[in-house]
Amino acid sequence: MLLIRALFALFLYDILSSFRPFNTIYSRVRGWKVAEKPVTQGAIDRVWSAVDYACLLYPKHALCLQRSFADTYLLRTQGIPARMVLGAQKLPFRAHAWVEVNGQPVNERSDVQAIYEVWERC
Repeated sequence: MLLIRALFALFLYDILSSFRPFNTIYSRVRGWKVAEKPVTQGAIDRVWSAVDYACLLYPKHALCLQRSFADTYLLRTQGIPARMVLGAQKLPFRAHAWVEVNGQPVNERSDVQAIYEVWERC
């Protein structure tokens, strides 16, 4: 079930990013509510695993923003208060997106917050 929802989220991101400006994606993520349900042990790992497999099955390469979109969606549906984070490094310029839970990056380099200056948390 999570795998199918992860594939759907990757597909939804592609559709939105093809036909709408970025602020549409941004608004959608900001509007997602955290499900009011008890968080089960290992829920974060199950979500990451589902998104990992979905990325393998997806016909296109999923970049960090698309993956973070899917991860944030699925984590929030599982009752986990995930936030998609957008950041950038000045020199050389690089932008990156990742997901945080309780202010800590999940399934990401431990030093991501030191490498990239945060632009936005949604």
